[in-house]
Amino acid sequence: MPIITASIDPVTRIEGHLKIDIEIDTVQGVQQVVEARAIGTLFRGFEKILGGRDPRDATIITSRICGVCPTSHAFCASLALDQVCGIQPNTAGRLLRNLVHGACFLESHLLHFYLLSLPDYIDGPNMAPWMPGLAIEKRLDPATSALLQSHYVEAITMRRLCHEMGAIWGGKLPHTPAFIGGGFTALASAEQIADFRARLTQIRNFVFETYLPDVERLAGLYLEYFSIGRGHGNLMSFGVYEQDNAGQVRLFEPGHIENGEGPVASVNSAVIQEHIDYSWYTDSASARHPADGETEGQYPKPGAYTWLKAPRYQDLPYECGPLARMKVHGTYSGGVSVMDRHLARAREAEILVDAMLAWLDELPEETSAYTPCTIPQTGQSAGMTEAPRGALGHWLSVDQQKIARYQVITPTCWTVSPRDTMNQRGPLEEALVGTPIADAAMPVEALRVIHSVDPCLDCATHVVEPGTLTSAS
Repeated sequence: MPIITASIDPVTRIEGHLKIDIEIDTVQGVQQVVEARAIGTLFRGFEKILGGRDPRDATIITSRICGVCPTSHAFCASLALDQVCGIQPNTAGRLLRNLVHGACFLESHLLHFYLLSLPDYIDGPNMAPWMPGLAIEKRLDPATSALLQSHYVEAITMRRLCHEMGAIWGGKLPHTPAFIGGGFTALASAEQIADFRARLTQIRNFVFETYLPDVERLAGLYLEYFSIGRGHGNLMSFGVYEQDNAGQVRLFEPGHIENGEGPVASVNSAVIQEHIDYSWYTDSASARHPADGETEGQYPKPGAYTWLKAPRYQDLPYECGPLARMKVHGTYSGGVSVMDRHLARAREAEILVDAMLAWLDELPEETSAYTPCTIPQTGQSAGMTEAPRGALGHWLSVDQQKIARYQVITPTCWTVSPRDTMNQRGPLEEALVGTPIADAAMPVEALRVIHSVDPCLDCATHVVEPGTLTSAS
């Protein structure tokens, strides 16, 4: 039987534009994926947009990279500004950053499971946007399927509450303007704290009483997905949610794990490089540290197949996201697989929602959340934190108080990256290889792997200039 080549284009129920090419063959009697390529189809030009601007513009502009994790970019940019200015936020600034960022985390986790991933396993109502649906095997009895459908609708309400909660101090969501170098723009009143707490309590109840039980119910019905979608098994987190004003202690600490097992090692950002051998960027930009990175497009380019670069840590591909954070944190002892990703994400939501309640108790009322931040004539810095989907880094270079260079490595660039100089597949590409496919014309098994890592191509590829197909620079 010849090898079957299939394209999932576009991959739906993700953020942004992603194409996945897979090759399917029969190996030892099992029809499975034997090769995969993850293809980001649009060029992201935000690094080019930022050049020459006031560094304080970065928190506003980079938050527009993505509508699902705008606080992640605003937070990361503000951390880079803190560092280049040599200051740290006060307690109110730190807590308000954490609380608004946490609201977006919770919104994203609920979005991911119920709206983006769950339709890979259950039939929806016989109406748009559920139809036309996937021809999937039915493991859920009608009563359980109806229950999950009702929770799908309830999750939409919970997502709205998350956005409302974050907007209390963020001003609006998405794309809040409240994250700034030196802290945050809002003051917290007693009434606002009560409003935030009321919404957070509703969300907590949903997380503990509905979200985690639903994930466990699904995992129990699809046990084989604990051994599907492993990939390289390398996991990394930059750490997130500062517990002290100096940023020395975080709720989820930074660390990396090779091959899915401990021990957890520290993260040294100096050994990060971006490879572009299979990316539509000029070869002069290959294997550079992001502080020296360039965003110079070259399309077409022989052998290249994506607009995503290939970040590597000590020359290895690393998956990031909730599973990586929970493994580094030591609160998830499972493996690396499709279902492990879903369970770890739900477990993280439980930890985060309780941490947010504690931060509310610490938040001082009517206290300035801003520490003056003066831009130096020259300087370099890096903001490193976590988006819902994983490790996020912003590298800033300032010259004459203007942005001389700005580089962003997003979580999706880590997890959905292409091959590198050593011809190693990216984490998602590797995770797809070996996935059994029952029907090559309807490869829902591959979709389950893809959706488990929660790709967000808004973050990875974003801007295209009409009429210039030969280059993007």
